[in-house]
Amino acid sequence: MRQLSGSKASPDRAAGAGRLRLVVLSLLVGLVASCSSPPPPTATGPELYSELCSSCHGAGLEGRTGPRLGEGAPSTAEPDTYLETAIRRGVGKMPSFDYLSDDQIARLVIYLRDVQAGR
Repeated sequence: MRQLSGSKASPDRAAGAGRLRLVVLSLLVGLVASCSSPPPPTATGPELYSELCSSCHGAGLEGRTGPRLGEGAPSTAEPDTYLETAIRRGVGKMPSFDYLSDDQIARLVIYLRDVQAGR
């Protein structure tokens, strides 16, 4: 069988690709591990937000890959039940947080509403 020139990867290139795969795999394992443990039942609204929401919605609720949730955000016009349902079931690309208790979701919604109101 005839080999095409350039079709065989150099040892350095193969080693680099292997290292890249290892780094990506390590990052994914770390992400899954950090997301797999639920927050403590007594976590406050700000703690819940920081742990579960800030990576997508921003530390200051300014929005990142997820929409902004702070003052003037479209969600300010929605009822609390909308936020509760979105948190519990997920919406669009947002995952479900159905493992949170009703009390945790209530504390999270209260925190969001306080920030939206400028408190």
